[in-house]
Amino acid sequence: MFNADAFINETIESLKQEIQGNAIIACSGGVDSTVAAVLVSRAIGDRLLTIYVNNGFMRKGEDEEVQKMLTDLNVNFQIIDASEEFYKALQGVLDPEKKRKIIGEKFIRIFERSAKEFNAEYLVQGTIAPDWIESGDGVRDTIKSHHNVGGLPQDMKLKIVEPMYDLYKDEVREVARALNIKVSERQPFPGPALAIRVIGEANRENAAIVRDACAIVEEELEKASLEGKMVRPWQYFAVLLPCQSVGVQGDNRAYGKTIAIRAVESIDGMSAAYSRIPYEVLDKISMRITREMKQNINRVVYDITNKPPATIEWE
Repeated sequence: MFNADAFINETIESLKQEIQGNAIIACSGGVDSTVAAVLVSRAIGDRLLTIYVNNGFMRKGEDEEVQKMLTDLNVNFQIIDASEEFYKALQGVLDPEKKRKIIGEKFIRIFERSAKEFNAEYLVQGTIAPDWIESGDGVRDTIKSHHNVGGLPQDMKLKIVEPMYDLYKDEVREVARALNIKVSERQPFPGPALAIRVIGEANRENAAIVRDACAIVEEELEKASLEGKMVRPWQYFAVLLPCQSVGVQGDNRAYGKTIAIRAVESIDGMSAAYSRIPYEVLDKISMRITREMKQNINRVVYDITNKPPATIEWE
């Protein structure tokens, strides 16, 4: 049986031996990277620089929320707005694997610049077991390349440190609870962020659309959960599809965009079942997306596919 306290103590001692110098860590504010940041910070203190990068595809209010969290955790941190770099790098890119690898390499180049300024030799990542399992190797097929595995450039100079490499999501949450980290129950959020919830070109316009839609999905499902109408799903979000369909605006025929809603139940992310969301909740989400959003969304669909055969994210 997994023992979170024993894991914490053993990992901190191991990190003290492994990291002989300064290190940086990429922290998105999610449970994986935050746990990794706290573990390494306890091991090496101010020799760790925690970096949060806004890649232009973060959720509403994410920058402010992460800044407050890192301040509360009392870690040494830096916030970088690199949104223009990512938009430029992803211009015209449609293939999801290429998109993930471009994002992964772009992150590394930004971290390399920060590492040089901080005189750091090590890059800490919140990689967990599903990341490298799904990214494949010589034995396993690639399901999807996680940006922190399949997106790593071969010429990278930084030494990689992955303190949670063999843990699954449920175990990471146990560690987060033992460390008293507030984001322990936060739903998973992909490293490439909303870029992989835009099916097609991940540009500024499309990012804004899926950002608004995701915010509505999160607000309504969390509200319904608090009101006792349903159990909060393990993960829940919106996806912008690369197709348009005919709708009606007033008395006129209109051609509008389509949003898919995805919500699943899981333990470790390796398999998942779609959530049985009450119709009244789905109805409220659909009405808000089609009425409140200004980007001409005229169709909302709900994904009822399990994993397998689907993955949780659409890309």
